[in-house]
Amino acid sequence: MRVRYMFVVALAAMVVGGTGTAVAAPAAEHAGVAGPFRQLTELAVQRIQLGDLVAAAKFGTTQPIDDPVREKQVLDTVAAESVRLGMAPEPNVRFFRAQIEASKVVQRGLFSRWERDPSQRPSRRPDLARQVRPRLDRLTAQLLGELRATLEARRPGVVCEVRRIQAEVTAVFVHRLDKLHRDAVTVSLRPVCAA
Repeated sequence: MRVRYMFVVALAAMVVGGTGTAVAAPAAEHAGVAGPFRQLTELAVQRIQLGDLVAAAKFGTTQPIDDPVREKQVLDTVAAESVRLGMAPEPNVRFFRAQIEASKVVQRGLFSRWERDPSQRPSRRPDLARQVRPRLDRLTAQLLGELRATLEARRPGVVCEVRRIQAEVTAVFVHRLDKLHRDAVTVSLRPVCAA
């Protein structure tokens, strides 16, 4: 697995960074190690990490992991805000559906972990409505802003996919994510190149 990541990073560096000529790229074109998706990926990781709090809020209650009513509210808001921001709603709805699915990956994984090992269960239950969802809503607005800012970079193609993988690998490394959260990042970033 590590060899695959190293190969992808090397490939990403060659494709995104050029062929090795000694010409300095303008600052605006060089968005750092993770390329143009650095901030978008950072926000997606923050949303995934909030999945831990969502799981802690729901675990041991009657609240299911799947919440179609809340999911519809989020996706309807995304569609409306996308139009308001001058973007086609469908790609953004797909992106946010992936964010929701990534959160469910985390929730299911943590539920399973906590059922197997009660010593790992959370010691407190956050208030989903008052503490967690407002943070998710703020991230939704920030993610929409980044989707707009990266619209050109997210055009389908090999360069976009390499940049997406580069951003994913960088996020996994920087945040030292465990397998559960790595899997969630993969799910969350899959539709990035569908602008």
